[in-house]
Amino acid sequence: SAGEITFLANPKYGSHLEKSHAAAVIVDGNSGITPAIPFILCPDAYYGFLQAFLLFNPPRKLLTPGIHPSAVVHETARLGADACIGANAYVGPGVTIGERTQVFPNSVILDGSQIGSDCILYPLVSIRENCRIGDRVIIHNGAVIGSDGFGFAPYQGAFHKIPQVGIVVIEDDVEIGANATIDRATMGQTRVRKGVKLDNLVHLAHNVTVGEHTVIVAQTGVAGSTRIGSQVMIGGQVAVAGHISVGDGARIGACSGVSKSVPAGETVFGFVARPIMKTKRIEAVTANLPELLRRVQQLEKKLEALQEKKS
Repeated sequence: SAGEITFLANPKYGSHLEKSHAAAVIVDGNSGITPAIPFILCPDAYYGFLQAFLLFNPPRKLLTPGIHPSAVVHETARLGADACIGANAYVGPGVTIGERTQVFPNSVILDGSQIGSDCILYPLVSIRENCRIGDRVIIHNGAVIGSDGFGFAPYQGAFHKIPQVGIVVIEDDVEIGANATIDRATMGQTRVRKGVKLDNLVHLAHNVTVGEHTVIVAQTGVAGSTRIGSQVMIGGQVAVAGHISVGDGARIGACSGVSKSVPAGETVFGFVARPIMKTKRIEAVTANLPELLRRVQQLEKKLEALQEKKS
């Protein structure tokens, strides 16, 4: 629209600029495109647009520093300068909250947990006991950090709960979507490393590790003790089995079922649920398809040769 700034990140849309009424366009410096309207060259047009967007829409502090009268903050909790504790929030014994962190109404932080500086915990976030949250972490509504891992010992026809005594560690600059759940470790740590972005309804089971700057899209579940590498991209509704690894830079397409480890840099996709023995037979045959195709082609050539001799 007139008077606004737009951006061009993909050169294939360059023809649309002729119809644009924007006051200026941010263009990727490597695109080779020179628009007729005023333009700004950036090494990365999409990131340049983000910087312009932040210039016109700077982050706002939504809560007033201090403790709301209806909040419950234990006397042994420590709050950094300009921390904000919203209405009906609960901050338990021994909790540490860093400077300028905002805890929105009805959120709960249980005993001994540590929250860094400049974090945002939106309404109804639950942080269980002894978890550690780094700086500049954003946790959206309804997320649960540090719930018990799903661990049970089968004995005599019943499942007996295994105490989950580990913790969750969330490193700096992580964003966790609404209603995401990250279980505490059975022992040790469930760890989400620096810069990870988790979409809504993502579930990480006990003792999972997610590497730096990995992105996991909505409704994905990662089973216990699996290790996800750095710079991994996982699409929506992916099921990742337990006790496997996904290498750095791997890509997993939406709705995939990952039952074995994925090498670094690999792209995988696919999921079909069938009776297990049938699936195993199909997988065994599928693995031999290239060889079967080669043999069929050889047989076709022999058959053609025989037919030529007869004629």
